[in-house]
Amino acid sequence: MKRIYFDNNATTPLAPEAFEAMRPYMLEDYGNASSIHWYGQRAKAGVEKAREQVARLMNARTSEIVFTSGGTESDNTAILGIVEASRAEKKHVVTTSIEHPAVLSTAKLLERRGVSVTYVRVGSAGVVDPGDVANALRPETILISVMHANNELGTIQPLEEIGRLASERDIYFHTDAVQSTGKIPVDVEKLRVDLLALSAHKLNGPKGVGALYVRKGTILKPLLHGGHHERDRRPGTENVAGIVGLGAAAEIACAHLNEEHGRLAALRDRLESGILSQVPFVSINGDRTYRVPGTTNLTFDYIEGEGFVIAMDLRGIACSTGSACSSGSVEPSHVLSAIGLKPEQARASIRFSLGRFNTDEDVDAALRIMPAVVEQLRVVSPHYRSPVMSAK
Repeated sequence: MKRIYFDNNATTPLAPEAFEAMRPYMLEDYGNASSIHWYGQRAKAGVEKAREQVARLMNARTSEIVFTSGGTESDNTAILGIVEASRAEKKHVVTTSIEHPAVLSTAKLLERRGVSVTYVRVGSAGVVDPGDVANALRPETILISVMHANNELGTIQPLEEIGRLASERDIYFHTDAVQSTGKIPVDVEKLRVDLLALSAHKLNGPKGVGALYVRKGTILKPLLHGGHHERDRRPGTENVAGIVGLGAAAEIACAHLNEEHGRLAALRDRLESGILSQVPFVSINGDRTYRVPGTTNLTFDYIEGEGFVIAMDLRGIACSTGSACSSGSVEPSHVLSAIGLKPEQARASIRFSLGRFNTDEDVDAALRIMPAVVEQLRVVSPHYRSPVMSAK
């Protein structure tokens, strides 16, 4: 049985080019990048090349790139680092109701520490209104944190407008760009962000490594304490092989960004149109225009999402009910709830996220299997009447 992977927002397969770039740093150039001897300098050169590759992907300076263990550490470092470095007596942070748990959990921690946090709501399309962000600001606001692309819906947030607002008010601006970097153009100058988080394994790099962009002049207190690595931003011996893999993945993404954008958008549209034409009682969640190219989230009325994912997996197709970081939660998705879906609708929603290695054949295979899977799940629902039954 051929297996098809439609869960690239959870993680992506490692690009062969990234693996080959990493190989020497696991077997030959294994030195500590802080050592002054030949082995250390070879490792250091690999790290600095990767820093250049990552910086180029987002139009940043190499000195503004800090390597971390992934998106969660980058988000935590950015948010906690800004708040703890601030000398203000009263501190206020603005974020949104649809952020990744790496941001929302950190915001809840801040509240327990006495920091005031405002969670701006989004509309039914899953996009935040910059005007609502502006209305949430206070004299004591020190940080705005708004994700670039949502991990469940794929919706792209209006960061340029929010960045302009933050710049005018002299407020630090952070974005979780884990789901956008490598998929759509990310330019820290155009977006006017001060801090930006990314993760290697979301753009065909290895797991366990990420980066944080920190604009020059940003005052940030380190999350960890130890040596003087990463210009005193993040102590600890660098994951050299992982960093090299991230750099290689960033270079690949940068070289093929426009080409892959168009290809993945066409694949997603092919999948969506096929589902909508073959399966009744299906609706698309989120904005259909402002979203990353490979993501679609659909509600299949009268089914349970977990059952759908299991049934499809048994037939060789991997998809998801939403964020992998929320897997196992009994609560409906906070993102789908935020856009107005009822609990039963949220639990009946499925995310398909396509990536670099998906093809037209993969989409067509899924479309051949899916209608029967949905019908089998619906016949056990006491609320479902099939179109054939309804016509009688």
